[in-house]
Amino acid sequence: MAVPQSLPQRVFVLAYNPAKGRLGLDTHLGAMLRAAALADLHRGGLIADERGRVVVGARRPCPDPVLVAVLEEIAGSKPRAWQSWVYHGQRAARAAVRRQLGDDGWARLEPRRILGLFPTVRVTLRDPRVRKELLGRVDAALKKPIGRVDPADAALAAIVAAGDLTLVLDRGTRRVHKRRIQELTALSGPAVPALRAAVEAAAVG
Repeated sequence: MAVPQSLPQRVFVLAYNPAKGRLGLDTHLGAMLRAAALADLHRGGLIADERGRVVVGARRPCPDPVLVAVLEEIAGSKPRAWQSWVYHGQRAARAAVRRQLGDDGWARLEPRRILGLFPTVRVTLRDPRVRKELLGRVDAALKKPIGRVDPADAALAAIVAAGDLTLVLDRGTRRVHKRRIQELTALSGPAVPALRAAVEAAAVG
């Protein structure tokens, strides 16, 4: 079935906890969304790695506004390490991807206030089958012959593993599939190791 086109949207959908009707509060969602955007741009050749730093690659149109915003940030800055771009703009990434899911019809967004004071937005997936489809793609990426795994699915699985999204891949599952996750990470470009480093640094800090 149809699913959102971009990796950031797919990651956001997977981070949604249907049992609680909200996003998990303990997820590294912002970092995962930034890494997903970088991975999408890298996979499309729009950015490249130059001695461990992110540089603009091919000059061609990009139809996704969230990806365009990240690309413009990179183009307007001096070259930075991948991990720096994962750290940068996480709050804005959460808001932008959430808004995009609403605009594209994948989710219903309801502004509300916690305790009548603090503004927030309730996110409800319009079709729960979309999340189930993405869960199935992650599972297949762990089990299919590596040569038959779609690159986007490889990146999705690698990102949720590196981002410690236990709602999708718990520690036991990651341990069982450790070698495959390493293979998927290698296929997914420099953004995924940068995400893993950012998550590890956050745990220490």
